[in-house]
Amino acid sequence: MIDLRSDTVTRPSAGMREAMARAEVGDDVFGDDPTVNRLQEMAAERFGMPAGLFFPSGTQSNLAAVMAHCQRGEELIVGQEAHTYRYEAGGAAVLGSIQPQPLANRPDGTLDLGEVEAAIKPDDSHYAITRLIALENTIGGKVLSREYLARAVALARRRNLSIHLDGARIFNASVKAGMPVRELCAGFDTVSVCLSKGLGTPAGTVLVGRSEVIDRARRIRKMLGGTMRQVGILAAAGIYALEHNVERLAEDHANAQRLAKGLAALGLAVDPVQTNMVFATIPRESVEGLRKHLGANGVAALVSPRLRLVTHLDVDAAAIDRAVGVCGDFFKSSAARAAE
Repeated sequence: MIDLRSDTVTRPSAGMREAMARAEVGDDVFGDDPTVNRLQEMAAERFGMPAGLFFPSGTQSNLAAVMAHCQRGEELIVGQEAHTYRYEAGGAAVLGSIQPQPLANRPDGTLDLGEVEAAIKPDDSHYAITRLIALENTIGGKVLSREYLARAVALARRRNLSIHLDGARIFNASVKAGMPVRELCAGFDTVSVCLSKGLGTPAGTVLVGRSEVIDRARRIRKMLGGTMRQVGILAAAGIYALEHNVERLAEDHANAQRLAKGLAALGLAVDPVQTNMVFATIPRESVEGLRKHLGANGVAALVSPRLRLVTHLDVDAAAIDRAVGVCGDFFKSSAARAAE
């Protein structure tokens, strides 16, 4: 099976499994799991942050960060397309009593910073208190530039706001930009760093940031049920990923370009590709047929009129060529039927 549904579908490699099996563990609730502590320190150092905290998932890491920055009745400004707003079940509002103020993402994934500033509430008892700006990098496969991030950080500082980055795929952004994450994310108060997407671990995210915010997030993690015991087994996978799977993300980006060119050669409209996500427009009447054809021929994909295909470490160039060929067979047969 060639699985292009997401980069979350990766399986631990033999080397990662060996690292997990040999991990030294303790009780992380007591803070004495040495492998977890090493992962947290390694991630914090890589991002130039004072502290890190290991979470089971990126959703919980983002929620804990938002709750650590905002009190009940306060507000975060966030993009309409941001995972933190759109795909995390409304956790900030439901569990944190925090009001999201969503703004439209521009085609390049950014928020208009003029609109962000206009959305900051005045000090008036009628309004929620604006406390936080939350961005995402990458978003929809697009990279937010360092220049844009620096302007967003400067806005937050000028208006006395905190600023959080959902960095679920921040290493994809770093590799594409050719810039270390320490520089790319400079100035952010917190960054949520997912290990289970392009980096290939079975689970886990590290929240890095200012020590006092991480201390608050630790208490919130407990409240959310995210504390774990001998979790060094998972942390070892994270360490392996940081040591072995970051630079190789360039291969995923190259395979995404290969996939995009192959689909475009079939006559499909394909968006420009920056990282490991390919978006193509599929005729609505072809969606169900393509879904069945791909599944019957060993290609897993989430098929819709806006088709998203994601490359990752378990898909090589040969698999990309095979997937393009399967798509080509479908559209050729569809054209032949239409011509009859």
